[in-house]
Amino acid sequence: MTTATLVFEDRESDSPLVERVWRSRSEGAGTFLSVAQPHCELVVTRHQGRVRMTVRGPETRPTAAHCPADGEWIGIRLSIGTWLRPHPAPMVRDRHDVDLADVGRHSFRLDNGLWEYPTFENAESLVARLARAGLLVRDPAIPATLAGDMRALSRRSAQRHFLLATGMTRQVYHQILRARYAVRLVRSGTAIVEAVHQAGYFDQAHLTRSFGRLIGETPARIRGGLRQLSFLYKTGLPG
Repeated sequence: MTTATLVFEDRESDSPLVERVWRSRSEGAGTFLSVAQPHCELVVTRHQGRVRMTVRGPETRPTAAHCPADGEWIGIRLSIGTWLRPHPAPMVRDRHDVDLADVGRHSFRLDNGLWEYPTFENAESLVARLARAGLLVRDPAIPATLAGDMRALSRRSAQRHFLLATGMTRQVYHQILRARYAVRLVRSGTAIVEAVHQAGYFDQAHLTRSFGRLIGETPARIRGGLRQLSFLYKTGLPG
């Protein structure tokens, strides 16, 4: 099985609806591991003269994915609790991706309207237009809940809001962030026992189980860089 080679670049965003914008290109065909991640995304794919827009949901488990050679991608990673109204997070979770209808090489169709494909530089313009049209929505209870402000909602109501907006529980969300943070530590050369401590795991067995369930690789194989992983960016330790 050939491992894909992907080159990533990303930038932060000043839009409250966007977590970050990324782009990638493939230097060879093969497979990679799409690891757990909690955000909805809008992803533009360009390959062999064709362009398409895909709505992607959160991922609560790792999956093997095929990557074609000479592909290019631009991704808009939406802030947590933000989603495309026609395709809510629970409906597109775990690789139940939706390809929107393309209209030539410059536009795609959504909700009977035509929308121009974004570039890496102007991604926020598309997001702002979708929000004004009521097609992109954000539940304000989600950032408040993550910040620990429980005054506006009961605990049960906050849990329900979180599940509907993100397709996962808050506990799973934190587990995913912690695993991604630990992967960054291990890949940067941090000793596995130290990564256990810094990421807040009980012991190395706990870390290994988490990696298997959410990343799909062992700590040793991640340290060795034996398989291409999807874009991790600079995941911080969850509060």
